[in-house]
Amino acid sequence: MIPSNSNTHQFLQGKVILITGATSGIGEVTAQALAGMGATLVFVGRNPGRSEATLDKIRQVSRNHKVEYILADLSVTAQVQNLADQFLQSYDRLDVLINNAGAEFFTRQISADGIEMTFAVNHLSYFLLTNLLIETIKATAKKAGEARVVNVASDAHYSGKMRFDDLMFERGYEPGGFRAYAQSKLANVLFTFELSRRLEGSGVTANALHPGFVATNLGKNNGWLGRLAMGIAHRFAISPLEGAKTSIFLASSPEVSGVTGEFFIENKPAQANPDAYNQENAARLWRISEGLTSGST
Repeated sequence: MIPSNSNTHQFLQGKVILITGATSGIGEVTAQALAGMGATLVFVGRNPGRSEATLDKIRQVSRNHKVEYILADLSVTAQVQNLADQFLQSYDRLDVLINNAGAEFFTRQISADGIEMTFAVNHLSYFLLTNLLIETIKATAKKAGEARVVNVASDAHYSGKMRFDDLMFERGYEPGGFRAYAQSKLANVLFTFELSRRLEGSGVTANALHPGFVATNLGKNNGWLGRLAMGIAHRFAISPLEGAKTSIFLASSPEVSGVTGEFFIENKPAQANPDAYNQENAARLWRISEGLTSGST
């Protein structure tokens, strides 16, 4: 468990946090830490058995029983909609939304909605879930003084380019899928900055972060080749405990109250890819994302 101080414990008392991708890696560590600070925590998982095991572990480690989970496959827009509906049936406030779930696909795959999987999971799930919950987040900020959206991106976004003529990589999806992954992470930062602009004056902050090169299950959905590649890469990676620190900081620290529209590395604002500051591209991406999720918003 990452240590915290009394200020963060006090800050999270009575607050509700929703985090995606929390059954392993930095998401699980983040969830444990925030539950340990006294927050009411809802996490999202895809696998029932793994989610139940994670629930037991978080409750045991954090000694906090105000923890539950909702099942959803974030690559499917209907399931993201159902996730939001289930959350809103149980909670009338949301102080912190952490969009953490992510995946890398070594070969091009298509979601149930006909969308390239990297873009569907890594960007559209962030966009859709946030927009489905944004009115509740804004209402919480109005009552509590602030609320936060935290988007886990990556330094891979520095290599990203928005291929607006081929967002789904129908052409040139190279083995390993890194260009599609880098584009999705740039999309995370573009979305975060545009969201911050749209939320100006609402009391809701929106920030993105790079967790570091972390030893997680990212990429292990690609069969034996993915497991082999991840096994080799993990020799050079930091632990999920280290990787979760910036997510925890942005979700819990009073130091970043009112700070918005930033890209963080190691708890500090950093310069993002220059393309991430292109407001025309951010607005274009927003419009496209609305179109791709229009049946659920």
